[in-house]
Formats: sequence, structure tokens, C-alpha cells
Amino acid sequence: MNYKIVRLNTGLKTSKSTSVLIIYTGGTLGMAYDDSGALVPFNFGQILEKIPILSNMNIAITVISFPEPIDSSNVTMRHWKDMAYIIYENYDSYDGFVVLHGTDTMAYSASMLSYMLNGLNKPVIFTGAQLPISAMRSDARENLMTSLEIATAKINGRPIVPEVCIFFNHMLLRGNRSKKVQSIHFDAFESENYPILAEAGIVIDYNTNAIRPYEPNRKLINLNSLDNRVMILKLFPGITDKIMDACFAIDGLRGVVLETYGSGNSPSEAWFMKSLEKAIKKGLIILNVSQCNGGRVIQGRYETSKELLAVGVVSGADMTTEAAVTKLMFLLGQNFTREEICLKLTQSISGEITA
Repeated sequence: MNYKIVRLNTGLKTSKSTSVLIIYTGGTLGMAYDDSGALVPFNFGQILEKIPILSNMNIAITVISFPEPIDSSNVTMRHWKDMAYIIYENYDSYDGFVVLHGTDTMAYSASMLSYMLNGLNKPVIFTGAQLPISAMRSDARENLMTSLEIATAKINGRPIVPEVCIFFNHMLLRGNRSKKVQSIHFDAFESENYPILAEAGIVIDYNTNAIRPYEPNRKLINLNSLDNRVMILKLFPGITDKIMDACFAIDGLRGVVLETYGSGNSPSEAWFMKSLEKAIKKGLIILNVSQCNGGRVIQGRYETSKELLAVGVVSGADMTTEAAVTKLMFLLGQNFTREEICLKLTQSISGEITA
């Protein structure tokens, strides 16, 4: 891929400035209105005209843009591999990374990169905006500037946030614990099952107890083998055996994220359990997550979930759907047996689950 590279002249004051690589994939933050009033991709070579305060941050900024900015609804495995590759190849040259991304699938991308970037020891901050950077009331400026500050924040020479995160509307969230919950308000993301990592007010207040610790001996490995032969099946009152069997019979399907009710409950009819059991015996991996934003699957807590455990459905505990489906894609792409995958789905790879 022929990336577009822009190095910004930010008027650095000292030779000890920190450095950040911005990866622009697309999304509202990088859009601006042209003379006709249409939204078009923004030229990041002119970003200092839009946000002149960046010149005072004493940060060396480089921007790498995808050749064609993408709507985040079109994100695929190829784009995840591109993002991970850019970070991996430039890892030693920058103090931190900021990924500008559309909000619709940001939680999926942040989750996937948290698995792919094994051994990550630097900040990777995903951010975006609900309004384009050229809009009068845009949230883009604040989201970008604070993300840059977090990406370069250190204590005793060590990064404060050495993990993949999402920063949005004053809140820093663990990437694989995040979920988009708003489409018309600035507080677009939440993390119901894990504490906020930081809150940006007059100062940035870091919740260090919730942040993954810096590990000086970690070495970054880019695990870019993925398998997208998975699906999400959301339960609803009235679902039938024909629907279930048709989904499980999809050619090549290897894994299913089953969105159940409450704390992992499902219909207890014989046909439902028979459909699941038949699919699992055929080799499918079925991972149980809750439809509730703050839900946690506890298989066996109620009578309706005991049989799920008995037939071999894997409990996803308090994982979000976004973290679960990307984790399944990731693990299926590695050289693991079916039994190993089922076990690793219940264990934490990068803080996505409370084991």
C-alpha cells in the first residue's frame, strides 16, 4: 500500500521533544467542508491552520494516511493488518501512536489491534469525532489534542498508558472494553465492565490502577494471521430451529458469537439445545456473550443457561461483542487446536475479559 506521509513543522522548542505517529484511516475527524459545502478528506499538511495550538505542544508529529480514506463501515481484516503493520514498522521511531478512525467500528479495530500487537509497550490511542474538524462546534480538536498528549505522557521516562485505548469526549477507555453507544451525542463510547483509564479535565487524571503496567522486557510481535469465518447470532423471542440450523450450516463457518439474554440465558426448548449441540459436535466454536452493555455471562447461574454449559458453549464472561468477535477471528488465525482456542477464549490476552 502506498501510504501518504506528512511531517508537520510544529515549531519544536527543544531537541528533547517527543514524537507521535498519527495514522489516518478515514472518518469524520479527517473531513472538512469544501467550497460547495460537501465533506471531503482533509489535507493533514494544513492541520496547523485548523489547530494552531499544536505548534505549542513540542511534539514532533508525522502523519501517515491511507491512500484512500475509508468509511469505518468498510473496515476489513486487510485494514487491521495495515494499521498493525504501520505501528510495528515504526515502533522504535515514535513515543506513541494516534489512530484516527471512524466511530462506527472503532471498538472493533481497537480490540483487534490489542490482540495483534503482542508485547505492546507504548500508547496506541484511537480517536475520532462526531463532527468534522472544520465544523464550528467540532469535537475533533479536543479529541485529537488530548490523544496526542496521552500518547506522549510519561513518568520517569516510561509511558503512562502502554496499551491500545480509545479517547473520546474527555474519557480514555481500554480499547477492547469499549462500545459505541451514541450516534448523535459527543459521549459516543462507554466501558461498562471496566473502569475509565483517565479523565481529561483541567488536568488529565490517570487511573493508574486500571492501566496495564509497563513491562520493560516486552518485545513487540505483529501477529497478523486472522480468520474471519465467524458470525454473530443474536437471540430474540421467536427465533426458530430453521434459523439456527441455517446459520450453523454456512459453508466454512468456524466460530459463532452467540448474544444471549442477561447473564447468559437462552431458550431451554429441546430443539434449541439440539441445534447447538449438533453444531458443536460438527466442530463449531460457540462463544456466549450478553446482549446487555454491562452484562456478564455466568453459565449455570439460572436453569436456562445450565444446558449451554453442558453442550459445550464457551462462556465469554464480561467481554463485549466487539472484543469477542475479533478475539475469535484472532485465535482462529493462530496455530491452535480447537481445545486451545476454547480455553484461550476464557482467558485474558490483553485485558479484554475478567477471567
